[in-house]
Amino acid sequence: MDDIQKRLIAEVADLHSVPEGAYSLRANGESVEMHSSANIVIEKKTDKPGIDIYVADGTKNESMHIPVIISQTGITELVYNDFHIGKDCNVTIIAGCGIHNCGDQRSEHDGIHTFYVGERSIVRYVEKHYGEGDGNGERILNPTTVINLEKDSTLEMDSVQIKGVDSTLRTTKAVIGDGATLIIKEKIMTHGKQHAETDFSVDLNGEGSSTRLVSRSVARDSSTQLFRSNINGNNRCHGHSECDGIIMDNGKVAAIPEINANHVDATLIHEAAIGKIAGEQLTKLMSLGLTETEAENMIINGFLK
Repeated sequence: MDDIQKRLIAEVADLHSVPEGAYSLRANGESVEMHSSANIVIEKKTDKPGIDIYVADGTKNESMHIPVIISQTGITELVYNDFHIGKDCNVTIIAGCGIHNCGDQRSEHDGIHTFYVGERSIVRYVEKHYGEGDGNGERILNPTTVINLEKDSTLEMDSVQIKGVDSTLRTTKAVIGDGATLIIKEKIMTHGKQHAETDFSVDLNGEGSSTRLVSRSVARDSSTQLFRSNINGNNRCHGHSECDGIIMDNGKVAAIPEINANHVDATLIHEAAIGKIAGEQLTKLMSLGLTETEAENMIINGFLK
């Protein structure tokens, strides 16, 4: 890999060398390298781009890395990754995509990740998106995540996009079984004329199922954002959707939360708050010697932490 590719991998997966255990690396529209471990098997799909990941029952405290990078202009791809997590597992999956585009053509990565999580398993899924480059070509990322949680399983998803992506549509669809829990935390910052959309849809079908969806976003310059969430309580369950947005300059943020209680014992809550940075916060920090810009950046960093 060249220096650009190494930097992209470090940004999206915090990798500075070949990781231990299972991993799959995709670069510029091609599968470059993959490695399985004793309990995690990664196989290349034969009918379409992407991989199948199989985690054996009882796999504990193991991780896998599956970063995707694009360092050439004009590449557009759609990749399918399926995760088959056995019973009684506890694993971490580090994903993410980085795009370096210094040309005048669009570079785009669209990924469809489907999770089948077995009973009593715990999965932490970390996904970071990053873009850079001084060309005129757009950097576009459209991730779709489909989640199926079996009895008493848990999936916690951390999704981060804070730099360089011109356009993104982040779609998540989930079906939650008995006693299962889905937690999603996303952080987004847009600037320039960038646009970001989030679309969550969760069906709480299982008895005692639950979900918590949390979005933190900052829209700077003339960028725009749209947050949509739909939680359907179809059994005795608990659902909570929360969207907090900061607007700066000429930025725009819209939030459209929806909850549907289809069972007498469904407890559903949604919250949304959008506004500018409070003046007293800026004044307090500036009184300590910070410039206005430094104060704004400190507040934003704390908000997105």
